Amino acid sequence: MTPFTEKVIEIIRTIPEGKVMTYGQIAGLAGSPRAARQVVRILHSMSRKHRLPWHRVINAKGQIAIQEDESYNEQWMSLEAEGVQVGLNGVIDLKKYKWEPEYFGK
Repeated sequence: MTPFTEKVIEIIRTIPEGKVMTYGQIAGLAGSPRAARQVVRILHSMSRKHRLPWHRVINAKGQIAIQEDESYNEQWMSLEAEGVQVGLNGVIDLKKYKWEPEYFGK
């Protein structure tokens, strides 16, 4: 596993309940600000194995990015169960729910 992948997993594990982070935000904290797609790949391939709270990761527009209905609905319901209000078209208010860790050891 690459150091970037390890860092991404560590960051995602720390997202608190009721908060979200964006793919790009995670990539930046992990040391590669332009690697948002790699974060998507890591989430897709490693969420189950590492028990990651994948539902707390959304796109830069504040939207649920998953297109497939079942997973989209699962993410929506998981976020709402944690108190995150999901609006029309799966939009989440980043000003209210985006988690900005003060420090993440780089």
